[in-house]
Amino acid sequence: MARISALGLDVGRKRIGVAGCDGTGLIATGLTTIEYKSFVQVVDQLRDLIQQRQVQVLVVGLPYSMDGSLGFQAKQVQKFAKRLTAALQLPVEYMDERLTSFQAEQLLQAENISPSRNKALIDRKAAALILQQWLDQRRSQKMQDSAMTTPNSALM
Repeated sequence: MARISALGLDVGRKRIGVAGCDGTGLIATGLTTIEYKSFVQVVDQLRDLIQQRQVQVLVVGLPYSMDGSLGFQAKQVQKFAKRLTAALQLPVEYMDERLTSFQAEQLLQAENISPSRNKALIDRKAAALILQQWLDQRRSQKMQDSAMTTPNSALM
């Protein structure tokens, strides 16, 4: 299987959770949380990570409304992602991020860590959940594709 290097982003108004994956594309882990001060500062911090990790794609969580529509916040995230792709010269793929922050909070509570005191950690864990979902979907699609191209020995 081809190696992949991706960054998962959980984009919020104040912070951006960032996750990365191992080269095999199996496991996503939270890397850092960027405090949003300016677009230029975010791009600089992401550029450093992209160079260190030889990133090929950005996976951005898109906060769909619970009914599946794109609300105001989702449109803001799309605008931000378009600016990022232009500044960083990398493709962007979107993943549905509904409930990832809630899941991240649940994970912290299971570890006896207070979610209210660890917002940056929640953002990082949410980014990891977004990226893991993308990696799993990608792997599943590759398996389906290879199954369709492999001749069935029973038919031969």
